[in-house]
Amino acid sequence: MINQVTLVGRLTKDPDLRYTVEGRAVLNITLALNRHYRNSQGEYDADFVLCTLWNKTAENTAKYCVKGSIVGVTGRIQTRHYENPEGKRVYVTEVVADAVKFMGGRPKEERQAGQAGKQAEEVREVNR
Repeated sequence: MINQVTLVGRLTKDPDLRYTVEGRAVLNITLALNRHYRNSQGEYDADFVLCTLWNKTAENTAKYCVKGSIVGVTGRIQTRHYENPEGKRVYVTEVVADAVKFMGGRPKEERQAGQAGKQAEEVREVNR
């Protein structure tokens, strides 16, 4: 049997890297994937896919990507479940990433430096 998926999409928010009790890096991201056809209003809908990244893949993605970054993810589909605080069983389907490729945009540090420069320029403009 084959369980392999390849996705290319944009991050819906800035990555939030966490570590397990054992010290393993883990990152949950959501990719926005545009559909290839228009809806009845003439707009493109999107699907939002939860992806889980581990170890160096998680750390590098958190280091170099921000909201809106285009990334390619290869991995496998996995389902799991847990009980929420109300005692209901919640099912989650996600992609567990084997590899992530950064496909577009500037690295996180360059964007932050650009924002800092822009803010400094705005301050200079106000002080004139």
